[in-house]
Amino acid sequence: MVHDLADQLDLLIRSRTPIVWIRSLEEERVEGLLERAAERLGGRTLLRWDFIAGLAGAPNLQGQALRQPMAALDCLDALPAEQGAILLLKDFHRYADDPGICRRLRNLAACLRRVPHTLVISAPDWQLPRELEDSVTLLELPLPDAREIGALLRAIAEASGQPLEAGVLEQLTAACHGLSELRVRQLAARALARRGQLGVADLAEVLEEKRQAIARSELLEYCPTEATPADIGGLDALKHWLEQRHRAFGEEAQRYGLPLPRGVLLIGPQGTGKSLTAKAIAHSWAMPLLRLDVGRLFAGLVGASEARTREMIQRAEAMAPCVLWIDEIDKGFGGGDARSDGGTSQRVLASLLTWMAEKTSAVFVVATANAVERLPAELLRKGRFDEIFLLELPDAEERRAILDLQLRRRRPQHAIPLEVLVDRTADFSGAELEQTVIEAMHLAFGEGRDLGEADLIAAASQVVPLSRTAREQLEALRSWASSGRARPASASRQAV
Repeated sequence: MVHDLADQLDLLIRSRTPIVWIRSLEEERVEGLLERAAERLGGRTLLRWDFIAGLAGAPNLQGQALRQPMAALDCLDALPAEQGAILLLKDFHRYADDPGICRRLRNLAACLRRVPHTLVISAPDWQLPRELEDSVTLLELPLPDAREIGALLRAIAEASGQPLEAGVLEQLTAACHGLSELRVRQLAARALARRGQLGVADLAEVLEEKRQAIARSELLEYCPTEATPADIGGLDALKHWLEQRHRAFGEEAQRYGLPLPRGVLLIGPQGTGKSLTAKAIAHSWAMPLLRLDVGRLFAGLVGASEARTREMIQRAEAMAPCVLWIDEIDKGFGGGDARSDGGTSQRVLASLLTWMAEKTSAVFVVATANAVERLPAELLRKGRFDEIFLLELPDAEERRAILDLQLRRRRPQHAIPLEVLVDRTADFSGAELEQTVIEAMHLAFGEGRDLGEADLIAAASQVVPLSRTAREQLEALRSWASSGRARPASASRQAV
């Protein structure tokens, strides 16, 4: 990836592209990229400017243009035209909205096409004034790939006098995927200060570094979970499908030619186990679970939502392999009028769907939705998710399994008969069955005795299930799924 970027950067400089905007937080890495480009292109002069230190890179300009963005641009006029130069401006996006700076950049864009000088702006984001759109070429500097991370770790280990074994280097390289070069260097420095060498013991710290990166983000929530598929009653067809997809993440599957799984959309009434399934997938696959609240993507400033979406994707890929849980996606993208937000929700959805369809990272997306009629058609199109599953209300056998599971969680040796209770809880969701058990325990505890069948039946009689209060919505969901648009999550309903 970086080789491609280096070639692209060389081409832009040689073709006298006047202004190049590189989006990245890694200033040192951008500098290194430009230094190598300057050497490859005949020893061009590389100048640097920032607001505090001023200009650097040429003895006669050292320290000039201190706190003067306009003067930094003027320095290009003093450079001889026969000697090509690259001027790197750090954080210059903060001044691009100034009318004078904007006008000067437009003038420079015209002048630089006649001389071998290139202006490069390094900034963590871009919001170009409209006047500069035709004058600036935008480049994205991706995070270091496996080759770069491996080379960096190998060099650090060899410099410390403790070279890494091939297997350990491979493990550390995979663990550091998604971290910036600076973060990798900091982790390595801490490991060397603590033990004098890099090793497998650093894997836990790498994961903790990634967790802290997620914690610093307002977009994603790191969700520790102990849930397993055994905690879910029923849904055998979905469990079997997930087991197959988990195997597709292995090297053997890649050699077989299988692509990495994209994700799954879980639809169904509230309380049918959609959220629990997302948690169980992450725990059973030994992957971190990242929860996305779609509402956090939308910000007040124009263009900020799209930038937040890019940041969210980058942070998720930094944690790969991981499970990205998009909770209640129907509330974020369903039923809205694009005109009410200037089309922001449509642009954010388009960015998200494009990434889901084209991603090559090991990020498994689990989206949940209660109201399928609110979901946009493009989200349900084949290729967005590997599969769409309908999580129905549990049948009799599944209710028995759920009730037994909930009881054994609280009474491991219980011998309570469940036949009557299973019959009395028809059309109850899994969450309602759990609450039935809890309410029965409150009844028994309040009377100072152990839990019995009568308490469970009494508790069930007090519950008004959602299937009665939202019958129309449930029927519409079943009708939609029965047309072949979704697979039943329960094996018992496969032939229905």
